[in-house]
Amino acid sequence: MSPRLVIILAVVGIIASGVVVARWAFQPSAAHLSGAGEASPQAASDDDRRAHREKFFGGNAERDIRGGQEMEPRW
Repeated sequence: MSPRLVIILAVVGIIASGVVVARWAFQPSAAHLSGAGEASPQAASDDDRRAHREKFFGGNAERDIRGGQEMEPRW
């Protein structure tokens, strides 16, 4: 192998090991991951929930859409 390739592989190895060590050293604690002491994700207001439903599901929530055409399985 050429000396240039050896140097490149060594530098890449040093950088990769540094990333692994930094990730291990600065990993957040388990209490932070559990969300202890933080606001609950379920604390959204009714207006926020309604806006979310309208944005992603669209249409009128009161309208029954189950009676329309449905896809049938191919088996």
